[in-house]
Amino acid sequence: MGAGYTGLSAARETAAAGLTTCVLDAGSIGAGCSGRNGGQIAYSLKPSFAKLKSLHGAQRAFAICREGFDALAYLRALCRDIDCDWRDCGCFFGAHTPRHFKRMALEARNQPAGLEQRISVLPKSEQHQEIDSEFYHGGCVYHDDASVDPMKLLLGLLDRARRAGAVVIDACAAQNVQRTRDGFEVLTSQGVIAARKLLIATNGYSGPLSTWHRRRVIPIGSYQIATEPLGEERVRSLIPRGRNIVDSRRVVVYFRPSPDGGRIIFGGRAALAERDPLACVPRLRSMLREIFPQLREVALDHAWVGWVGYTFDTMPHLGCKDGIYYSLGYCGQGVPLAPYFGMKIGRQIAGAPEADTALDGLAFPTRPYYSGRPWFLAPVVWANGTLDRIGI
Repeated sequence: MGAGYTGLSAARETAAAGLTTCVLDAGSIGAGCSGRNGGQIAYSLKPSFAKLKSLHGAQRAFAICREGFDALAYLRALCRDIDCDWRDCGCFFGAHTPRHFKRMALEARNQPAGLEQRISVLPKSEQHQEIDSEFYHGGCVYHDDASVDPMKLLLGLLDRARRAGAVVIDACAAQNVQRTRDGFEVLTSQGVIAARKLLIATNGYSGPLSTWHRRRVIPIGSYQIATEPLGEERVRSLIPRGRNIVDSRRVVVYFRPSPDGGRIIFGGRAALAERDPLACVPRLRSMLREIFPQLREVALDHAWVGWVGYTFDTMPHLGCKDGIYYSLGYCGQGVPLAPYFGMKIGRQIAGAPEADTALDGLAFPTRPYYSGRPWFLAPVVWANGTLDRIGI
């Protein structure tokens, strides 16, 4: 259930292993966040090695971190065969405050052995090499980051799944799951499907079908806009090296040139649960102008929203609970993580080799009184926004 990056990657593996495979999606293909994301690709496990080491010990922490690098390598290899506008553009990580820059520079110069990334530290006096803005206080360049057209990537994964033999049905919502002696019966809007094995791959779109999973995933809206055509020369003047841009604020902002190089695609956490992307345009426009005052009069052509799935420990999780497989909770980093962990959970379902991950068996936490509606987000985002504004 779920025809995004995870579900399609898993379906390719199960179908290739000879299992009759059906993928259901409640909406149209690409209507979820897999087709509506920022297209940025980076090492994407949020907890630091030090944090993971304190929880799991050095050996397992190292193995978990290596999964993030393996996910990058897997996607890079995959995209050699998928026309998805892959660009090895790198990323400029802007420091929101001088204190943030000091911390970022220290971390870049003291990376754990065996987990190093290619990073250059740029003081504020040199940041114009990367961005025509005074908003930041220096930053770091991550040279191995990349970008893709997210919808083209999704359609490539769809083609791979279908060529392997999977059937993919959109506009077919799963409404109820009943256990049977041989597995499950899934009641859908188009009839009943009998299945021996079941995978929930709905991430930020997880609903009431399985309360256990829903209680462990926090849906958060990620909102984006695209400027009117600016022309490659003007876009290059704003982002000289054409890199992805993110910054160190807790309330996330991310942007980059469009794949054709002629627009700026700008996104961020402009709201909590607003489903109308147009309602968030004024806030996103204000955020864009704050960084690029020279775009104050530029028109916007497009706006869209997708739902990402966060977890309470900011880690993705995959496994099997009560006979139902799952891979969920990419915490806003589903482009590099979901195809990889979708592939892994597909191999686990099929009993195929090379299916294990260092995340297998990790506890998947929830919180008391949480049922899938994140009532606590408003105060948390307000607190984080306040800390951003005062520069802590």
